[in-house]
Amino acid sequence: MTDAIRPQPGIENIVLYKGGESTLGARDDVLKLSSNENPFGAPEAAQEAFRRASLDLHRYPPTDHLSLRTAIADVHDLDVDRIVCGVGSDEILTLLCQAYAGESDEVIYTQHGFSLYKNLIQSVGAKPVVVPERDRLVDVDAILNATSDQTRIVFLTNPGNPTGTMLGNNALTKLVAGLPKHVLLVMDGAYTEYTDDFDGGASFVEGHDNVIMTRTFSKIYGLGGLRIGWGYGPQAVIDNLNRIRGPFNLSTAQLDAAEAAIRDRDWVETCKADNAKMRTWLIDELGKLGISADPSCTNFVLARFESETSAFACDDVLRAHGILVRRVGGYGLPNCLRITVGSEADCRRVMTAVRAFVNGDAS
Repeated sequence: MTDAIRPQPGIENIVLYKGGESTLGARDDVLKLSSNENPFGAPEAAQEAFRRASLDLHRYPPTDHLSLRTAIADVHDLDVDRIVCGVGSDEILTLLCQAYAGESDEVIYTQHGFSLYKNLIQSVGAKPVVVPERDRLVDVDAILNATSDQTRIVFLTNPGNPTGTMLGNNALTKLVAGLPKHVLLVMDGAYTEYTDDFDGGASFVEGHDNVIMTRTFSKIYGLGGLRIGWGYGPQAVIDNLNRIRGPFNLSTAQLDAAEAAIRDRDWVETCKADNAKMRTWLIDELGKLGISADPSCTNFVLARFESETSAFACDDVLRAHGILVRRVGGYGLPNCLRITVGSEADCRRVMTAVRAFVNGDAS
């Protein structure tokens, strides 16, 4: 590359994000538990909507996403005009950085927060500021102490990924009240649907001009392959995001499938209940083997081993059994494995492999 053609500051420092593995050589029995996908897939209503959309592939999609925004507003009792839709919640996070951060600005995220944040921050030339967590739980005081006149955005993954832990309303109230008004708090709630008595931050959005929440259809709705997300925030923030997003960023197939999925509340409740049951079982079974895991508010558990060596050794045994989970050393948790909660059969297969590891049987 010549000196005359250079990217914007920060871009060359970005380390490409790596998603969870999905293949193991030529094996045809691979169990993928590395990306926190819904083991039951998408609801039939969403699949049918996707099939119907294939009849109109020559038509441009609507630019205002009104039908999907209306469905989201109906289900969550929100103001339809303050909802923005994107290509996964990732696009909403990207647009927020583009709109509200730049050179000489600082953007805060926590020690074990979503690893994509750093890339997004660097892509606009801003400075990533990482604050410590306490026992894998976000430390509100650490965030507030790290805030400066240069801070523009705080990214909060809640529930956490890959920790699975969650801040309650009291801690969130303290955080929102303590942030300067020039700082935009982004509540990234990809796993909100798996929680109890938590609205993803909507109640905080309603009362503040510097809070926005994001959600996704990739997890409980089983639409990870379509990439659809949304955000809810102050009208001025939403208007700015709409100004810079692509007018046709979502296809008709994406919009129709997402609308059908969010309106199928029975599906969501069934998937949530099954996940809660098997998540508890998986944590209990790991505990019986001396492998710790914090209570999780998501569709995965974070298994903690005595050392990085032990975690890798267990992962090797899991792979030998055709099971893919996620090593999370890149999140500052080298002695841990993140394991998606699958179906009952999936979870029992995981525990068969983990018991083999504990018993010294690598086969």
